[in-house]
Parts: sequence; C-alpha cells; structure tokens
Amino acid sequence: MEDKGKYIYTVSQLTSSIKIVLEDSFQNIWIEGEISNFKAVSGHFYFTLKDNKSELKCVFFKSSNEKIKFEIKDGMQVLCCGRISIYEQRGVYQLYVARMEPKGVGALQLAFEQLKEKLFKEGLFEEAHKKPIPLIPERIGIVTSITGAAIRDILHVLNKRFSSVNVIINPVKVQGLEAKEEIASAIEEFNKLGNVDVMIVGRGGGSLEDLWAFNEEVVARAVYNSKIPIISAVGHEIDWTICDFVADMRAPTPSVAAEIVIAKKSELSDKLDEIEKKIKDFPIDIIREYEQRLDEIEEGMALRFKHYMELKEENFKLLSEKLDILSPVGILDRGYSISFKLSDGKIIKNNKDIKKGDLVETRVSKGSFTSKVE
Repeated sequence: MEDKGKYIYTVSQLTSSIKIVLEDSFQNIWIEGEISNFKAVSGHFYFTLKDNKSELKCVFFKSSNEKIKFEIKDGMQVLCCGRISIYEQRGVYQLYVARMEPKGVGALQLAFEQLKEKLFKEGLFEEAHKKPIPLIPERIGIVTSITGAAIRDILHVLNKRFSSVNVIINPVKVQGLEAKEEIASAIEEFNKLGNVDVMIVGRGGGSLEDLWAFNEEVVARAVYNSKIPIISAVGHEIDWTICDFVADMRAPTPSVAAEIVIAKKSELSDKLDEIEKKIKDFPIDIIREYEQRLDEIEEGMALRFKHYMELKEENFKLLSEKLDILSPVGILDRGYSISFKLSDGKIIKNNKDIKKGDLVETRVSKGSFTSKVE
C-alpha cells in the first residue's frame, strides 16, 4: 500500500535536481588530468580525464574548441576549465569544457612545436625546395597590413635604394582569426596573376599571440606552394615563425627584407662600372695570355732543340769512335801496316800474291816506304 506521506521522484526529476545542484556547486572550475579515449565527432571533442584513482567524462563542444591551437592527443597532461553537469539522457555527470591548456608549457608554444615538427617531417623546410631571390626584380609584391609600421618601413627603404622599382601591395589583416586566410589568399592571388617577381610577406613586431597568423598551417602551405620566391619578414630579429622556416629566405625585420629584395642603386652602378671595365680589358687580357703562352712554347722548343742537338752530337761522337776503330787508319795506328803491289795497286794478302823482283809499297801509321822482293 502506497505511503501518501512520501514524495516520489521520477528518474527525470531526480536527474534534473542533481543537475541543478552540480551546476550551482561546480561552475568555472579547473581540473588537471591525463587525456584518454579522445575522439572528435562533427567538430565536438569527447574524452576522459583521469588520474591514478578516478576518471571523469568530458565534452568540449565545437563552439568552444575552435580557438584551440594545439593538437589534442591521448596521454597529454592538461588543465581544463568548465562546469560540471549531468547528461540527463544517460544520467552521467561530466565536465563541459570551456577552456583547455597544456600543463607545463603554453598552449601557443605547444602548437608551434607540434606544427613545426609535422611540417619538418613532411620536408617543407628543406633547402632543396627554396627558390633563389632575383637580383633585380622588376615588380615586388608585398603581403602585409596597409596601416602597419611594416609597410612604411619597407617602402621607405625601397625608395632610398631604388626609387623606380615597381611595388604592388596586397593588403591583409595580420592579426586575428581572419588573418591567416587573408594572408594565404593574397599569396595565392599573386601566383595566379603572376604579376610580381618576388614577394615580401610579414608584419612588424608583437607578442606570440600577435604574430600567430604566421604560425598557421594554411599560411605555411601557401608559402611552400608559391612558385614566386618569398622573403618572410615577421616581427623582430628574435622572433621566429613557421613562415620563416618555410619561406625561401628569412629576413629578421621588414626593413631588412627591403634591403635584401633589391640591391642599392649605387651598388648596382658600381657593379656595372666594374663589369664594363672587365669587358674592355677582356681582349687585352686574352692577347697578353696568348703572348705569354707563345713565349712559353718558344722557350720549350729551344730547350728541346738544344737537348736534341746534344743527343745527336753524342751519337755522332760514338759512331766516329766506332768508325775509327774499324777503319784501316785506325788499324795502322795500333802498329799494323798494309802492303800494295806497285804494278797494279792490289793489296798483298799472302806471299803467293808477289814474286821475286816485284816492287811493294808499304803504308804505316805515319807515311809509307817502297821495297823490292829479293
């Protein structure tokens, strides 16, 4: 039999009551934990925060997580700010996250390191992909804010260095949520039109948050895909952005970018004078070089001829000595003699060649004498 003095809740009523109590008691609270079971559905993030004893279901709706710069992963230690409420359909209490920060490092710094590592692995920073900056560009494209200090600095330097250079400015926002898309679109527009030879992309100094548009992936990929060489000029010398790593050249400031992009007119004039002088001296240098080569050839030929003659003289001397040894005169010098019959001049080789009464002429080394065979 039902006790009429009791108040009986339905499940929905009890759940709603608990929801009100939780929401009144736990508004804008910060909770630390490790992310697990992370998943994204239609832009909404669902995950569990846990420590070594407990777990807490969390939901991070798209409307709140759109400003998150870093990539959320399982195992990441984070700080979440939000409210505790009940998902009435299941009767489960959970944290509705409004903000999230990585523990131990700033959110933007973490996002910077994550994207830097990702693009590095893809090869977007490799030197092989970087294009040379033209020495004397006819038209220079500038992607920056039309109202910022950077554009004034760039134009001032360009005017001082080469006042007749053509400059085309594509004005963009360089800060805020819309900046990244405008910067990327401006780079793509210059490439489609093909009306500039080189681009300067950048802005003046500021905080990490101020410069963040140049750390966005969409800007990095637009710079990488550009067929036109790009000089990145973001912030001050100590500031480094993802755009700097991907660009064909990094300038520490916008003013330096203007100095890099085109040589000073006086410097170009000096170089032209130097080239002109080299052109004039070129034929003379060639003639002098050939004259020197002819002198060297002449000296070489004279030396070789001298060696040739010395060798021939030595050979002639040796042949003369051999001839002297083999010649009759040489034999006579060694004490021998040659006898001839006076009647016919024949050499007497044995005693049968002569007879009694023949006259014989005998030659010796020094002269000759005549004798009669008895």
